[in-house]
Amino acid sequence: MRTETRQLKRWFSVALAALALGLLSGCASMRLIDSDVVSVNAAPSGMNLQGAKYRFERLPSQANNPEAGLAEQQAQAAMTAVGLVRDDAGATLSVLVGFNGTQYLADPWGRPMGPGLTPFGSLTIGSGFGSHFGVGMGMRFPPPTHYKREVSVLMRDLKSGQVVYETRASHSGPWNDSVPIFATLFQAALANFPNPPAGLRRVNIELPR
Repeated sequence: MRTETRQLKRWFSVALAALALGLLSGCASMRLIDSDVVSVNAAPSGMNLQGAKYRFERLPSQANNPEAGLAEQQAQAAMTAVGLVRDDAGATLSVLVGFNGTQYLADPWGRPMGPGLTPFGSLTIGSGFGSHFGVGMGMRFPPPTHYKREVSVLMRDLKSGQVVYETRASHSGPWNDSVPIFATLFQAALANFPNPPAGLRRVNIELPR
């Protein structure tokens, strides 16, 4: 009986270890993109944005920018997911897409580092007359590069020229693959369309590594 009990306990321990490993592997294959989002529905009373037809417009500075076309494709996918329909001929809305990305050196907490700052402070050790010990962690490793990306979507009523919906999303993190991050930001920006909550909110979307 004791032998059977030991074998059962051993089998149970192995099963738990395998389950934990599987869960860890699943988590490791995904990353969480946390976006700060602000959206405003400014449509006049009686105007329904759900299922509206739109076409894209571009600023003069975007006219010959190939990245603008990619941003519009990503925005279109996000807008299709919330029920908006691209129809250049029958559009009632124009949509202006904005996008921007910068990179910076980050401290251990992911905050931008200023000029001349080291990521972990400094360590000074002296000997002889005036011996001293400077408190700090003088590590000379290069600080990591982080990336801040932002997108915006501006919807305007073609008849009146009035802005009827505005939304922006931003994310900062260590991921250097811009294309999927920007696509995720457009998804976050269109979350809760056309009735977003007021004020700044956090939208979390999981993305494969």
